[in-house]
Amino acid sequence: MPTKSPSVEIEVDGRVIRVSNPDRVYFPQLGATKLDLVDYYLAVGPGIVNALFERPCMLHRFPKGVEGPKVHQKRLPNGAPPWVETVQLHFPRFDRTADELCVTELGAVVWAVQMSTVEFHPWNSRREDPESPDEWRIDLDPGPLSDYDQVRRVAAVTHEVLDELGAVGFPKTSGGAGLHVYVRITPDHDHKGVRRAALAFAREVERRIPDDVTTTWWRKDRDPHKLFVDYNQNARDHTIAAAYSVRGVPEARVSAPVQWDEIDDAEPQDFTIVTMPARFAEIGDLHADIDDPATTFDLAPLLEWADRDEAAGAEPPAEPDAGESS
Repeated sequence: MPTKSPSVEIEVDGRVIRVSNPDRVYFPQLGATKLDLVDYYLAVGPGIVNALFERPCMLHRFPKGVEGPKVHQKRLPNGAPPWVETVQLHFPRFDRTADELCVTELGAVVWAVQMSTVEFHPWNSRREDPESPDEWRIDLDPGPLSDYDQVRRVAAVTHEVLDELGAVGFPKTSGGAGLHVYVRITPDHDHKGVRRAALAFAREVERRIPDDVTTTWWRKDRDPHKLFVDYNQNARDHTIAAAYSVRGVPEARVSAPVQWDEIDDAEPQDFTIVTMPARFAEIGDLHADIDDPATTFDLAPLLEWADRDEAAGAEPPAEPDAGESS
């Protein structure tokens, strides 16, 4: 007769969640366990919920820990309690639907970790209208021969252009080698419109710092020394790790919100499940004000830039289904 796996019960805002195999090591380099991962997400609870709130969310699951296979999961795993909420999405390319996790409370995050989720990758739109993004994402993606000093230089120019536009950017480390900047936008455009605006912005950054930046679509055609401003992260069903999401790397790095004036000194490896709880306790959620109406930006100036560039002969964004850019 099979024995029941060891478990602990975690209470989260009145929900009791059973965490099985709490001592399973997820990050061997640190000796960090599944329960350590739960404790991390509890420590940054308001931040991760704010980052995921009511957004369709893809899960990156590591049932055997980060040195084992990774499962990219759109559909909610089986066995979810009835209070875990979802949103049904349609995928025209395959004419299929999927019920994706839609976080509305911290208990749903902890339950997803119980189901071996390490990374949370939300859409840039909300479940009320998944086709109308309210978040423009700027992804500074260094090339294979880039370094983090280049990321810092491009971040400074990114900040400069945002300031000139009157847009408030909320930066965060990617948890990998790059940097993300999020801007709240009015949900007046579809994914194609937001992506077109994002390309216009990327081209402006490229004009100002051409030795460091490329907007070349195909990876094989890019200079490996340059950083790609990846406007394609605004395409429908393209997702990147949320603020406060752990990444499935040996050091258990976190995609960490940072202040603009921290970028010159901070290193991606500074932010892990070990260091982030104390940082969060001290400074709170640096993205807490991202939904303030005063920070919301209208994409109209960027769409005017897109019109200008295309009138001058620039190509519109390539269709993402024509092939992946990276």
